[in-house]
Amino acid sequence: MARILVIDDEPAIRRILREILEHEQYQVDDAASAVEALPLVKENEYNAILCDIKMPQMDGIEFLEEAKKITDAPIIMISGHGTIDTAVEAIKKGAFDYIAKPPELNRLLITLRNALDKSKLITETKVLKKAVSRQYQMIGSSKPMMEIHDMIEKVAPTHARVLIEGENGTGKELVARQLHELSNRSYAPFIEVNCAAIPSELIESQLFGHEKGSFTSAIKLKKGDFELANNGTLFLDEIGDMSLSAQAKVLRALQENKITRVGGESEINVNVRIIAATNKNLKEEIKKGNFREDLYHRLSVIIINVPPLRERLDDIPELVRYFVENISDEMGKAAPAFTQDAIEELQKYRWTGNIRELHNVIERLVILCGSEIDGDDVRKYARPLVN
Repeated sequence: MARILVIDDEPAIRRILREILEHEQYQVDDAASAVEALPLVKENEYNAILCDIKMPQMDGIEFLEEAKKITDAPIIMISGHGTIDTAVEAIKKGAFDYIAKPPELNRLLITLRNALDKSKLITETKVLKKAVSRQYQMIGSSKPMMEIHDMIEKVAPTHARVLIEGENGTGKELVARQLHELSNRSYAPFIEVNCAAIPSELIESQLFGHEKGSFTSAIKLKKGDFELANNGTLFLDEIGDMSLSAQAKVLRALQENKITRVGGESEINVNVRIIAATNKNLKEEIKKGNFREDLYHRLSVIIINVPPLRERLDDIPELVRYFVENISDEMGKAAPAFTQDAIEELQKYRWTGNIRELHNVIERLVILCGSEIDGDDVRKYARPLVN
């Protein structure tokens, strides 16, 4: 049931609005002034707020400005003394809509339903963002991880390009996403390209797009990832596997902030932050002629090295708790407890597959074992994974 707050200094108006809204099966609170309403907004979660404009002590516009600092609930302004200028001012300051007194019933209810739809969308977006944020959370408080967190906090607000190095499965993508989320580009897209998974003959079309008819299967214009990530972040994962011809075009895009679609002639301006990642030693690849040295220097303004799990064994208890909780939630079962000897046994392993391997082992243990997982369980089900 949606919860509505009605704010009006006239008792008769509050009573009428309460009767109408309760008849529509809404839960209604009311306040005789904006000063009285602000504590209610701080203490409760409202789905929408109806607020009079002309009130003593604090008027509706002043309430609107203060309320927007503490709630995302849509606020509908109501006034019998309003003008067009007042309505425009209210909308500019964040009001969802403006209704003149006395409110026409259908207009009021339609506006309120639209406001509640917006409120629902805001709530769903928050839940989704929280789930996504949790999915890409960086777990660990060991010294190496704290150094990475510190580096991210320093680098994220800047426009500096970042090269993330580390073995497969260490969590390089998580570092890239944290850099994006803490940047001033977080409102814009985060586009990920796995350079190792795209055939060399298609990588240029993937990155820069193509014009209709530029090659046999190009049946329509396609925007590339540089365009799609405009104003945001483009994450080039496994960049060490990118072809030399694509490297040359990426270098040009970084130098000029312009791209040209495959088969096209016109230049397209782009504003993209590049974050790259690799599990290869790019300096060795440069010596072998597989990677451009000039591109390397463009990408490596900041280098973040993500350590393998075997160098941060102190994080295993925290990682285990995190994985067990998430895996159990997904399976709809109670989370099993790991004994101390189970944790110690996990800390003995080399973890050549790093965090990804640990996740798979924990998932296997949660599926195959009971409510308590001990060292014998770990030796039984995890040992075959160790080289």
